Amino acid sequence: MDGLLFELPPTRSRRTPFREASNDEIIVVGFAGGGGTCEGIKMALGRSPDEALNHNEDAVSMHAVNHPDTRHWCQNIWQAEPALVADGRPIGFAWFSPDCTHFSKAKGGVPRKKHIRDLAWIVVAYAKLPKRIRPRVIMVENVEEFLTWGPLRDDGHPDADQKGETFRAWVAELRRLGYRVEWRVSRASQYGAPTIRKRLAVIARCDGRPIIWPEPSHGAPDDPEVLAGRLQPYRTAANDVIDWSIPCPSIFLTKEEARVLRVKRPLEANTMRRIFAGLKRYVIDHAKPFIIPVTHHGGDSRAHAINEPLRTVTTANGGEFAVVAPYLATMRNAEKPFNGADQPTHTVTAAGAGLTLVVPWMVQQNTGVVGHHVDGPTSTILNTGSHQMLAAASLMKLYGTCRDGLHPDQPMPTVTAGGGHVAEIRAFLTKYYGEGGQDQDCRGPLHTIPTKARFGLVTVHGDPYQIVDIGMRMLTPRELFRAQGFPNSYIIDCGHDGRSFSKAAQIGMCGNSVSPPWAAAHIAANVPEMARADTAFLPTQAAE
Repeated sequence: MDGLLFELPPTRSRRTPFREASNDEIIVVGFAGGGGTCEGIKMALGRSPDEALNHNEDAVSMHAVNHPDTRHWCQNIWQAEPALVADGRPIGFAWFSPDCTHFSKAKGGVPRKKHIRDLAWIVVAYAKLPKRIRPRVIMVENVEEFLTWGPLRDDGHPDADQKGETFRAWVAELRRLGYRVEWRVSRASQYGAPTIRKRLAVIARCDGRPIIWPEPSHGAPDDPEVLAGRLQPYRTAANDVIDWSIPCPSIFLTKEEARVLRVKRPLEANTMRRIFAGLKRYVIDHAKPFIIPVTHHGGDSRAHAINEPLRTVTTANGGEFAVVAPYLATMRNAEKPFNGADQPTHTVTAAGAGLTLVVPWMVQQNTGVVGHHVDGPTSTILNTGSHQMLAAASLMKLYGTCRDGLHPDQPMPTVTAGGGHVAEIRAFLTKYYGEGGQDQDCRGPLHTIPTKARFGLVTVHGDPYQIVDIGMRMLTPRELFRAQGFPNSYIIDCGHDGRSFSKAAQIGMCGNSVSPPWAAAHIAANVPEMARADTAFLPTQAAE
C-alpha cells in the first residue's frame, strides 16, 4: 500500500467556503500512548499543543510532565465536546490517533470491537463545528489496515465483502463538509527515526491550500540519493538506540547464577531457536558480520560495521524487545569470565589481554522472521514493547596473540569451571543445527570438530574466530523510546504529579505512541505558518 492514494478535492461552493488562517488559531490533539505526536509538534513548530485528549491517566500524566503548557482532557474522547475543547477559538490544526489495535493485523484472529473501530468518527464531529472555528487542517494517523475499515459480522470479524466500505463513507463525509482528503503510507525511518514502523497518514484541509507530502530525509546506505549526499543514511539501532554499556548476561547461566542477576534462565526453547537462527544467519554464515572490537581507546563509543576501520567501542521481560549486546570477554580461565563494556578491562598479561570481538544482532520474537542487523533501523515497537532480542556472540581468535586458542582441526582444550562457555556453545550449535543429519545428543561426546562453521567458526578479515559465549538482554524503556524517535530529554519514568511508571507501563506507552520525527515531518510540511517565529524545522532536528 506504499505510495499515494487520494480522493479528488471537493468542489468549491458558497455552501462550503474555505476557512482562512488566523493568528489566534489553536492546536488540538487526540494523542496516543506516550505523546509522540505532541513531541513532533514541538519539533516542527516550536510549541506544544493547546489542547490534548486521552482517556488513560498514566498517558496524560506523562504527557503533562513533558508539555506543562497544554490543557489536558483525561476522558473518553467522545465525552469531551468539540465545542467545549475549542472554546470559541479557531482550530488551525487538529491531529487524531484513534486506537489502531482493532484494525492492525497484529490483532490476529481475535474479534474486533465496533465502538473502538468507530473512534475515527470523532474527526467528523470536529469537522462539523461552525466554519469559523472548525479545524483548518486535520491529520489522522493509524495502521495501514485502517484503509480496510468496514462493517463487522455478528462474530466480530470484518466482513470481507464490505472491506473498506466504512473508510470510504468516512472520507465522503469529510469531502461533503468541504475538506480535501488525501492519504499515504510511509515509514518512520524515512524521516529520521531509527525504526521501520509503517503508518498511514490521512490529511484533510478546508483552507484551499494544497496538501503537502514531505519528501523523505533519510534513506538506505546504498541509496543513490544517500551516496550523493542528498539524503542522510537511516539512523540505526547500533548508533542511535542501544546502550552498549548495559551488561548482557550469558544465555548459558545456571538458574542460580541467573537469580543473582535477576534474569530468566534457562530461556524458552523457542527463544533459543530464534537466537540460533540469528547466530547462524548474522554471524556464522554472514560474509561481513557486524563487528564490535571490545577495547577502550580514544573515547569513541559508537559501533561500526566490519567494512569500516575498526574503532573503539567502549526485560518478563518488561517488553519483548531484547538485544544481544557486547561485553568484554576474557579467553583465559578466571573467576570472572567477562566484564561489562563500561568496566575496566582485565589485567593485560604477557599473552595479551585475552579480549576479543563481539558480533551483535537483533533477534525477532513474534514471527517467523529471523531478525536483522543492528546497523539498520529497529522494527516496529508495539504496546507490549517490541518483539526482538539483542543478542551478541563473543569471538575468540584461534591463533596468534591468544595463546589459549587453537586451530579448528585440533582437539578441544580442557574446559574448567572458571572458563567460558565453549562446551555449552558447541552443544547449543549441535542441538540446533538441523542440516545434513549432524544432530546428536548434547549429553554425549561431540562429533569430530570440522574446519567449517558447524561448531561456531567465524572468519573476520581472513582470521578464524570461535564463538565462546552468547549474551542476551531485553531493551530498556529508554532504548525503546529512542527507537521510536523520542529525544533523551523526554521524561518517561514519572508523571506530572510525581507518580512513578513501571517498566511495563513505560513500554506500553512507547508502543502506542506516534513516532515524533514522522509526525514532525508531516506537520512542518502542512502548517508551517503555525510555527513560533524563532522556529525553523529541519529533518535533522528529529534525529537529535
